[in-house]
Amino acid sequence: MSNRIFKLSTIALATAALAGCGGNPDRPSNDSGSSSAMPSKAEQACLRDVTRTTNNPDVVLLDSSFSQAGTEVIVGVGSQRARWRCIGYSDGSTGGIMSLFDEGKM
Repeated sequence: MSNRIFKLSTIALATAALAGCGGNPDRPSNDSGSSSAMPSKAEQACLRDVTRTTNNPDVVLLDSSFSQAGTEVIVGVGSQRARWRCIGYSDGSTGGIMSLFDEGKM
């Protein structure tokens, strides 16, 4: 089971990295105009853990805001890009994973 989760996480991370290479319009750029940079360790950790939390390997990095206290990462999940928030840390750990999806709009 953990091997399957690892494979799904690896696929999700590779997909997110490749999505940035094509100028992904879902991810605003927060650095010198380039959105093709590899996700940071904190961003990768959030992509991994949001994939685990949602049990959905279709994730994309939408935005992130670096802070030394922890990087806030916004992840889009599924074909509708439901927004999830995560705090990623430079050691690869995460916290504060929560859905930002307004279920009242369904």
